[in-house]
Amino acid sequence: MNRRLAFENLLESKALSHGFKRVQTPIFETLDLFTAKSGPGVVKQLYAFQDKSDRALTLRPELTAPVMRMVSEEMRASPKPLRLSYFGQCFRYEESKKGRYREFFQYGAELIGASGPLAEAEVVSLAIDMLDSCGLIDYEVRIGHVGILRDILTGLGLSEVGEPEAPVASAMRLLDKGDWDGLAELFTANGIDSSASAHLQNLSQLDGGIETLDSARAILSTLGISHESLDELATLLISLDSLAPTPPSLKVNLCVARGLDYYTGMVFEVNVAELGGEGQVLGGGSYKLLHLFGLEDLDPSCGFGLGFDRVLLALEAQAERAGRLEVVPGETPPASTLMLPFKVEPSAVLSIIKDLRDAGKNVELDLRGKNIGKSLDWASKNGFTNVVIVGPQDYENNQCSIKNLVTGDQNVAALDSASIVDFL
Repeated sequence: MNRRLAFENLLESKALSHGFKRVQTPIFETLDLFTAKSGPGVVKQLYAFQDKSDRALTLRPELTAPVMRMVSEEMRASPKPLRLSYFGQCFRYEESKKGRYREFFQYGAELIGASGPLAEAEVVSLAIDMLDSCGLIDYEVRIGHVGILRDILTGLGLSEVGEPEAPVASAMRLLDKGDWDGLAELFTANGIDSSASAHLQNLSQLDGGIETLDSARAILSTLGISHESLDELATLLISLDSLAPTPPSLKVNLCVARGLDYYTGMVFEVNVAELGGEGQVLGGGSYKLLHLFGLEDLDPSCGFGLGFDRVLLALEAQAERAGRLEVVPGETPPASTLMLPFKVEPSAVLSIIKDLRDAGKNVELDLRGKNIGKSLDWASKNGFTNVVIVGPQDYENNQCSIKNLVTGDQNVAALDSASIVDFL
């Protein structure tokens, strides 16, 4: 928990530094909140049930939809744009394995009521800043734009409507997985020459950052597709270069689709190769969701979800590889002190304990009443840094002994908090 609390506090401090304020939503939500967003097929992945009033509820599987519900119900009149952050437990009914748990934690951020490449750069920069500050290395940021994919797919003749899933949506899921055979079959089934996927393969093979956009423009020109979305992506990348720490790897990948229909523009994800199949630790982009609640959408929102447990797994693996004891900066507990009155009434030191605590020191009163040797051994095994010993003679002389269990040093100080605090 020291590690988890340190990581949560680090993420929260970064969110605040970027102007994002914490909100919280219930663990229970109505089932239709998620079927409206992801379709009825999602129910098999949820902890869904009927409550005693016969309402269809579920444990939340993610936090974006609950936050957007909260915005639609409680914050419609709040000044925009909103910068909201959140953290909490989520639940999915699926096979549990390393990096994919039935109960997991998610940290996220949403910028609501602003659109464009600068707003997107603000969101992506926060994500990179968080990963950089926690010490994660060897990760790759992949940035794409679903608007470009939709323009290409509709330009080829795929429809954006259909049952059970629109052909464009099916194609984007296949692109996100890199399933070129499946894409060729989809094209053929919709009367499109399967060779048309070659242009998309060329896009997917572009390897690099902003310098790849010229090659992408040439491919789009061949297809007769506007460069507007690419120009916005270029503005985002230039802004990001100034706003965020430089990530270990940043790639433009125009076939990143995130597999979700509500994304409208820029999409991005972060992958850590050493986690294997569960290597995606963060993902997000620009989207519209409020219309799912029967409400008029604000400008496209932009946000991301960070897999709290997965990032910790990656940090632990990297720390072990480097031989580093501390996994998350700040996880090492602060110095703590055991106040040990020996054959002295504890009431003699209670006010001193209070004063030391008020001064910001972590002080615990010994309640075991053992001899000094056993008490020192117990304190050492339980991670105390210092022990303040007050015996009968110490009390008579208005003094105490302070032993540092890390260095072995022992000092004598007056029996008052002002004198003791200098040695802690």
